[in-house]
Amino acid sequence: MADEGSKEGATWPMPKFHFEVDFGDGILLAFSEVSGMDVENQIIEYRKSNSPQFSTEKMPGIVKYGNITMKRGVFVNDNTFWDWHKEITMNIIKRRTVLIKLLDEKGKVTMQWQLDNAWPTKITSTDLKSDGNEVAVDTIEIAHEKLTITNGK
Repeated sequence: MADEGSKEGATWPMPKFHFEVDFGDGILLAFSEVSGMDVENQIIEYRKSNSPQFSTEKMPGIVKYGNITMKRGVFVNDNTFWDWHKEITMNIIKRRTVLIKLLDEKGKVTMQWQLDNAWPTKITSTDLKSDGNEVAVDTIEIAHEKLTITNGK
């Protein structure tokens, strides 16, 4: 939490540009963008047969987690995404616990998103243009079974 220096010690929202992603096994990767960290409860609509109202009740149903999309620059001899994806064979994959960490100005974790049983569902390699002036960027889409958010200590 940032302090602007006054006696009151105003608290400011965290900037979103200082983060890291831990793929486990000592693999820390830098990304330019991470998105899709969402959770949704499906809605169950139910109407009792003797209800005097002509409408349904809405109840929470099964929890559904969105896929996480991560973008990073292409580096020479770095095939981390592709090596992980090559491990997929007919319902056999090395599932990982992936940690997405939002850092403060000192590099300490302020908030952490934990993805349980994560595995790559899609990799999109960079497009190539002879007249382009952009950095080559790969995109990986990761499916997971649970999203847990914790605050830094």
